Amino acid sequence: MTDTPTKGRRPAPRGSGPRLEIDPARLAAYEVLKAVRVDGAYANLVLPAVIRHFKLDARDAAFTTELASGTLRMRGTYDAIITSCADRPLRKIEDKVLDALRLGAHQLLSMRVPDHAAISTTVSLVRTKGTSGAGNFANAVLRRVSEHDLDEWIALVAPHKSPSRYAAVAFSHPVWIVDELRKSVGEAELHAALEADNLPPRVTLVARPGQATVAELPGTPTAYSPYGVVLEGGDPGAVPAVAEGRAGVQDEGSQLVAEVLATAPLDGPDEHWLDLCAGPGGKAALLAGLAGQRGAGLLALERQHHRARLVASSLAGSSGVSGIVTADGTTPPLRPGFFDRVLVDAPCTGLGALRRRPEARWRRKADDLFTLVLLQRTLVASAIDVTRVGGLVLYATCSPVRAETDDVVTSVLRQRKDVVLEDARALLPQVPDCDGHLPGTVQLWPHRHGTDAMFMALFRKV
Repeated sequence: MTDTPTKGRRPAPRGSGPRLEIDPARLAAYEVLKAVRVDGAYANLVLPAVIRHFKLDARDAAFTTELASGTLRMRGTYDAIITSCADRPLRKIEDKVLDALRLGAHQLLSMRVPDHAAISTTVSLVRTKGTSGAGNFANAVLRRVSEHDLDEWIALVAPHKSPSRYAAVAFSHPVWIVDELRKSVGEAELHAALEADNLPPRVTLVARPGQATVAELPGTPTAYSPYGVVLEGGDPGAVPAVAEGRAGVQDEGSQLVAEVLATAPLDGPDEHWLDLCAGPGGKAALLAGLAGQRGAGLLALERQHHRARLVASSLAGSSGVSGIVTADGTTPPLRPGFFDRVLVDAPCTGLGALRRRPEARWRRKADDLFTLVLLQRTLVASAIDVTRVGGLVLYATCSPVRAETDDVVTSVLRQRKDVVLEDARALLPQVPDCDGHLPGTVQLWPHRHGTDAMFMALFRKV
């Protein structure tokens, strides 16, 4: 159920031992969980700041990252286990105590941390943040958690009579996401897809054309993207090209989105490119580099001011930038029929990137789909309006949910008679087994390709 070794059955510790001072690495992980819970932060964004605040060295930073991120990924499983071990329901456990219990459970069940250390440090953390009584409660719960390994606990607490509820507990996803993934990937691959969401993602770098080359980046070349490498270890910010803004951190799936739009055959002029939803700027930076090599220019449009500033930072130094506009992509202040290539990297549930944003699975609700799908359809319609006849619109979304992929494409084709669906799949011959449900569309998967679950559909205006 996890990529880290679990431990066999062993007797519960007799006590928590002497109270220990809280080490900075565990306290940092607790602060990450608190920021996610209280402030709505994203763990991958708040982690670097927390690590700097606690002045953690590389080893402690790696421990904190695994402890915080792993706890968030496996929260659903740990909650079921804690419920079985506690004398009260989860809703009656104070939030800060529950955060600490989850951290303790992750150390006991999914990390190479001795039982006594996991329990003692967690109890000390609870007593520091709460009361002595809460510490005694945490000690009792974690002693019971330590009685079984992870696989044994899943066999005990996962409801086997319901395939969806079993998968939800065993692989730590809400039931509605389990059901949506089943529709997309099928029953045979469902568990593999869910398990892949719980594996830490690789750090992938991208060389921005015209500014950096793949050869100067440390790591192993990516399997499918000609612009990327997989960083084997260390801080990506310490790579000179990344520190200088000539390269960046970008998932291989996102790199392939830019590759598809840039390599799609196009008749007539090829000078004006547009990224309609450009923030935070990763795909825009790669597209701008590719556009600059052809003498074209990319206009980046972003609705939110703070994200537009991120786009400007990402595009600094690129020769292929024609401008950055802060405006709403649903009603863009752009000339109709002007652009040759347009990217619509639409806002979505983000369920294709749960490896790097594990807390998103607990925040998103099934009801979010309705509003997002309406926005996605509107953005694609706006993109078509500003594209010239013969031009291309690539709809991309980091989601495998069919309401956000196939259904959006089908709706656009039904409502717009001025576009046809092109074969995006043919533009990625190096990528195996990435066919979407609709002919010509692309669906990438973490468990198949090691990328985020990016979806792509390519329209041509006729």
